Amino acid sequence: MEYATLNNGIKMPMAGIGTFLLTPDEAEASVLAALSYGYCLIDTANAYVNEKAVGRAIRKSGVPREDIFLETKLWPSFYEQADAVDKTLARLDTDYIDLLLIHQPAGNYIAGYRLMEQAYQAGKVRAIGLSNFTQAQIQEILSVCEVKPAVLQTEVHPYSQEKKLKEFLKEAGIVIQAWYPLGHGDKALLAEPVFTRLAKKYGKSNAQIILRWHIQDGNIVIPGSKNPAHIRDNFTLFDFSLTDAEMAEIAALDRQKRYYYSTPEMLKQYAEMVPDVDGQK
Repeated sequence: MEYATLNNGIKMPMAGIGTFLLTPDEAEASVLAALSYGYCLIDTANAYVNEKAVGRAIRKSGVPREDIFLETKLWPSFYEQADAVDKTLARLDTDYIDLLLIHQPAGNYIAGYRLMEQAYQAGKVRAIGLSNFTQAQIQEILSVCEVKPAVLQTEVHPYSQEKKLKEFLKEAGIVIQAWYPLGHGDKALLAEPVFTRLAKKYGKSNAQIILRWHIQDGNIVIPGSKNPAHIRDNFTLFDFSLTDAEMAEIAALDRQKRYYYSTPEMLKQYAEMVPDVDGQK
């Protein structure tokens, strides 16, 4: 395993499993499989409505809690609820969260960030950060925060490498974490000739080449899957390295092509949406 060192000295694994769009049963099975394969970074969120299942999988795995890096995200409709972090801890059945993020720049996200700062200062959270924030929105947080965000989780993949954003984040001391690291399953991206050629050279899959590129480029990755074989393969990334020339070839694929765009209307809907966190299995 390789690690990123966050701005407060905490070490975060460079690869883990995401649980977006997984049902509770799927999330529990996937996290159990991931932990059995040696994963230690698990990503979930209030809005995924599978935090209880993730907590169950961690307990059932037999892996000591201190060996797991558990990450979750607060949803906008909970930003102004004083007990939002405590309720999140209860659903995960854990005493602390390793990384807690503001999920969307919607609603009163400054209030949500204050909640996270309080949880950090109380020892309930080891690091805090942001998800889906733009550079301008990150600068807004930096201008008012007492605890600096350690991580930005956002869309990054070879077609959208966010080079300028990463320069800003590096100067700010914030690590980037990629969701959609494989381009939301874009077959054209996965079939790029450079990945096919490198996969043959290294005896890997095209997806493994992409994930290895992420890690060498400084992007923490959390690909999601409910297929045990894919979960295993998505973690077999640390027995080879791409050359500088190969990294440059992949860098040249950048098209600044995103698959997700938020709009004011979407952010308004996010702020009004209340996930059924209490009714989850």
